[in-house]
Amino acid sequence: MRNNTIKQYLLIGLILFLALTVGMHLFTFFPGLLGAVTFYVLLRQPYFKLTVIHQWKKAPTALLFIFSAIIVFVLPIVGILQILIPKFNALIENKDRLTNTINNLATRLLAISPQFRINQQQLMNIAEKITGEVPGILGATANMLTNALLAFFILYFMLVDGRKMEQSIQKYIPLQPENIDNIWEATRTMVVSNAVGIPILAASQAAVAILGYLIFGIDEYILWGILTGVASLVPLIGCMIIWGPLVVYLFSTGHTGAAIGLSIYSFVITGGIDNVLRFTILKRLGDVHPIVTALGIIVGIPIFGFMGFIFGPLLISYLLLLIKVYRAEFAPNFGNTGPQ
Repeated sequence: MRNNTIKQYLLIGLILFLALTVGMHLFTFFPGLLGAVTFYVLLRQPYFKLTVIHQWKKAPTALLFIFSAIIVFVLPIVGILQILIPKFNALIENKDRLTNTINNLATRLLAISPQFRINQQQLMNIAEKITGEVPGILGATANMLTNALLAFFILYFMLVDGRKMEQSIQKYIPLQPENIDNIWEATRTMVVSNAVGIPILAASQAAVAILGYLIFGIDEYILWGILTGVASLVPLIGCMIIWGPLVVYLFSTGHTGAAIGLSIYSFVITGGIDNVLRFTILKRLGDVHPIVTALGIIVGIPIFGFMGFIFGPLLISYLLLLIKVYRAEFAPNFGNTGPQ
């Protein structure tokens, strides 16, 4: 009995060692694997409906779904990056404009009240720190094409052999059948919430913000609108990260009326649509708690780059899900250990 226990621990140790070794070398491609799983969860039901019920051929149908996913999900992201990267590069290279804006802001605040004394060197340090982080974030998305190709390559085989794959996974997962079903249902809800709900929220606020920036005379209103949509994923302050400095910029350049108008529009309209969507469409999809979103973004951006806004919250959600599964599987009476 003792020898069997030792063999068991040695085998577990060997499995963990090999898994860690393989994982370390393949970690760069982890976003591709996570993307394949995400697409599979989203496409699984309609794919099986066509191939099982309507008897469509598996391989051509899988290719059709992959082509559709590229058009719907990948091309918009590529288009956004094509817009953002040149603009960010121009912002980093044109520091004179940033310096003039800071000087104008300091002058106007000082004219309003002598107490508004701004240390320009501190502001410039903050600006340089922000612009210094931009290349790192964009650089993290450089391998996006490789991971996208890997995701669709894996997705093809996941769709074609989906039934066999799911049966194999069920055999290897050492959990009770009801807990496996709970994992699948929670996974589907999380994926839909993060991969569909978050882009809907970001795109809606970006569209509203673009209109507002156009009305109040903001240069590069499309760029700033897209950034506002991305920033809307950050809880509490959200899109204020973008429109707040723009209001300050308008104020510093003498456009006081436009600054007041943009601040009201952004607070009421751009910010208000967030609440409308969260209590309507996103609530039906399975609304993600703001804390999960915040922690996910902090974790996801350094790992996945731009796609961290989606995959980061998904990782946090999986962590919480696994904790629930552990309690259901191994500690069903946890919290109820008192006298009966």
